Amino acid sequence: MSGHNKWSTIKHKKGKADAIRGRLFTKLIKEITVAARMGGGVEESNPRLRTAVLAAKAANMPNENISRAVKKGTGELEGVSYEDIMYEGYGPEGVAILISVLTDNRNRSVSEVRRTFTKQNAKMAEVGAVSYLFSDKGRIEIDAEGVDEDKLTELILEAGADDLFNQEESFEILTAVESFEEVRKAVETAGYKITGAGMIKHPSNLIHIEGKPARSLLKLIDALEELDDVQNVYSNAEFDDSVMDDEE
Repeated sequence: MSGHNKWSTIKHKKGKADAIRGRLFTKLIKEITVAARMGGGVEESNPRLRTAVLAAKAANMPNENISRAVKKGTGELEGVSYEDIMYEGYGPEGVAILISVLTDNRNRSVSEVRRTFTKQNAKMAEVGAVSYLFSDKGRIEIDAEGVDEDKLTELILEAGADDLFNQEESFEILTAVESFEEVRKAVETAGYKITGAGMIKHPSNLIHIEGKPARSLLKLIDALEELDDVQNVYSNAEFDDSVMDDEE
């Protein structure tokens, strides 16, 4: 299995716990609402909703917030209609960037994303310019405390997972889309604490960057993730943790 590797969404934690928690709840509520609108409000028959609710519970979102978001999606409560959009761009050293957005105002979202790219000396790209460098994968994150890596590895491989990444405080499991639910159930049944789960855009190849370009990329991703409409930011960059430490 693979070792320490920043293959998924780059989450550069700076503290600011309350602000981060507020933004996270907003993003999760949007995802739950859209999932319920598209596939109905029953988790058992709606994998996207089940995954969204799981992520919300992992973030300690109150059940009443989750229920309200589901009802807005199904139309039981009045709510906003969100559009699912993917923007593309280039960061330092030609790094590919995908930005997943849920918005009720497409013009506002593209304007904010473009402004962020420009401010960070990066540029947006046309549809399809970099998306071919990524593929859809399932991702499951579990708390690493007390976990035997060998036992976890054996469990997930038997369930059909592709790979396991040791992130020190957590383990990240990568699966094919069609294997995601089976692996998630196996992990959950075995009693592991799931702290995050969902579909991601996984880069087929990584570009290693360091120094100033790496720090500039982190600033760009931070700025994009702070936008209210942005759900996830994906990159095909790979860099050492020391770069993140320099930013703290």
